Amino acid sequence: MGHRVKLIPPQYVKPFVKRSKNDRNDAEAISEAASRPGMRTVPVKTIDEQAATIVVKHREMFVGQRTQAINALRGHAAEFGVIAAKGIGHVDMLAFRPGG
Repeated sequence: MGHRVKLIPPQYVKPFVKRSKNDRNDAEAISEAASRPGMRTVPVKTIDEQAATIVVKHREMFVGQRTQAINALRGHAAEFGVIAAKGIGHVDMLAFRPGG
């Protein structure tokens, strides 16, 4: 259709929001910001760039979940008097050992 895509970072649109936040006011602010000749835009990412970003975000999520799980395990073990130092290298000290 001949449209030209322009991506405007949200922090550049924020000053143009006049009233409470809703879709209509957001659309008006985006329209106002886009009509400014000096408004800076960001380039559209390629498919490969988007895929790389997804990989990084998922890795960060998995690391965070691992940290949560280890901290929960450390807390539960502390209820039984088993104390281990922080860090993934000390998780084996928290392992259940029958009879001891």
